[in-house]
Amino acid sequence: MIEVSWYNLITEYGVFLKLEKSLSENTIDAYINDVKKLANFLEMTGNPANPEEIKLSDLELFLEWVNKLGMSPRTQARVVSGIRGFYKFLLLEDVIQQDPTALLESPKIGRKLPDVLSVNEIDRLLASIDLSKPEGQRNKAMLETLYSCGLRVSELINLKISNIYKELGFVKIVGKGNKERLVPISPKALKEIDLYFQDRRKISHIERDSENILFLNRRGKKLSRIMIFTIIKDLARKINLKKNISPHTFRHSFATHLIDGGADLRAVQEMLGHESIITTEIYTHLDREYLRDTIIQFHPRS
Repeated sequence: MIEVSWYNLITEYGVFLKLEKSLSENTIDAYINDVKKLANFLEMTGNPANPEEIKLSDLELFLEWVNKLGMSPRTQARVVSGIRGFYKFLLLEDVIQQDPTALLESPKIGRKLPDVLSVNEIDRLLASIDLSKPEGQRNKAMLETLYSCGLRVSELINLKISNIYKELGFVKIVGKGNKERLVPISPKALKEIDLYFQDRRKISHIERDSENILFLNRRGKKLSRIMIFTIIKDLARKINLKKNISPHTFRHSFATHLIDGGADLRAVQEMLGHESIITTEIYTHLDREYLRDTIIQFHPRS
C-alpha cells in the first residue's frame, strides 16, 4: 500500500503531465508506474521516507534493485527518466529545494535500431492480405497509409476522415502533445482508402465517437493499438518473414527509404513530427561515415 504522501503527490504529478505537458495516456501511465516502483521499493525495504525526504543514496539502492530484477539497460534508463521527471515536478511545486536525481547516473545503453523492411518486403506483406475477407481492403489501406505517411500507431488509429485533403495530397496528423503537422500521402494510399470506403459504408452501425475516424472494426468502433500489432504480426508469419516487426517498423522504414533516396533530413524530421533532429538521425541510420561523406561532398573547404 503506497503511503498517503506518495499517493497524493503521484496523483498531482499525473494531473500535471496531462494538463501542463499534454502527454498521451500511455506515456503518463509509464511515468506514474516508474514512480510507484520507487514508492513500493521503499515500503518493501522498510524505508519510511516521504518523497521530499529521498536522498541520492536511496535512489541508488532502488536502481540496484531494479538491475537485479533483470530489466534491460534501456528499461532501466526509462525508469530513471520517469523518476527524474517526478522530482523536477516537485521542484516546480516547491515541495523540495534540492533535486536528489541531479547526480543519478543512467545505465549505459547502446543505440538499438529496429529492423527495416525493404520495399520488396513491404510489397510482399501487402500482397499477402486476403482481399476476399471483409477486413482485407481496410488492412491494405491502413498499412499503405502507415508506410506512405510514416505514422505512429496512435496517429494511425486516430486518423480522421475530415483531415484527409485528397485534392492536395496531404493528411493532417495530430501527434504527440496534440501538435499538428501536414504530411504528404501517396496516390497509392489514397486509392486504397477510396476502395476501403466502399466497405466502410457497409458497416451497419458506427458509434457516434467514431463517425469521423477513418479505420474502424466491424462493430463500428476505432481500432486498438493491439489490433494493428496483431494484423502486422499475422502477415509477417504468413510470408515467413523472419524479422521482428511492428507498426513502428513501417515508420522506421518510411524514414530510412526517404533518406536512402536522397531526402533532406529536415524534411524527414518535419514529416515524422520530431522535435529534435537528433531523433531523426537515429531513425535514419546516420553515422559518422555518412556525415563525413556529406562534409567532403558539400563543404567549400573540401
